[in-house]
Amino acid sequence: MKKIAENVFQIPLMPRSGINCYVIDDILIDSGIRGSGNEILKAIKNIAITKHVLTHAHADHQGSSDFICNALNIPLWTSELEKENAESGKVTYEYPNRNSLIARFQQKYWAGNGHTVSHLLKEGDAVGSFTVIDTPGHSKGHISFFRETDGVMIVGDVLVNMNLVTTIVGLHQPPDLFTTDKKRNIKSIKKICDLKPKVLCFGHGPVLFDNGELEIFVKKI
Repeated sequence: MKKIAENVFQIPLMPRSGINCYVIDDILIDSGIRGSGNEILKAIKNIAITKHVLTHAHADHQGSSDFICNALNIPLWTSELEKENAESGKVTYEYPNRNSLIARFQQKYWAGNGHTVSHLLKEGDAVGSFTVIDTPGHSKGHISFFRETDGVMIVGDVLVNMNLVTTIVGLHQPPDLFTTDKKRNIKSIKKICDLKPKVLCFGHGPVLFDNGELEIFVKKI
């Protein structure tokens, strides 16, 4: 587990930060794939986690949610539009081609069991010291989390900071194969840029301490 800012920690779950989850204050954000649960529990063993929150309910973000919530006896929170996926565990039906080989693989091997959502989040809600920002497009109910005081933002998969094939670091839009509405996602990228975040924490790729890279990227899309 790596400290990113005050009460913000990254838990890399694959080499080169290929999949990440985060701890903000006493809250676990996302949970990797189905096999990530024990690694997450080991990482957070000295932190009293009180709740688990999803940016969105894709297989590489909700995979260990049921396991973690049961192990720690904590509630699961999502946006309203992610609730159905999170509770059913059927997490690929929004994909442009849910019958593709990769989608079927993710559903079979990465997705975790569904888990009851006890609280629904909307834009402006507080999640610890962070504020919920609606950022749909990659999934219909995707949300991000922003702390204005120091500019830290958990962006989920609105953006990725690596090529998911080569693992070369750099800003990219999320793959079309897993993105429900690319045009809406571009609007969400621009919305994030308008907030002028200083630290970007991604579902995929290393944390970015922004020195203008985001603004340059947005001008090209």
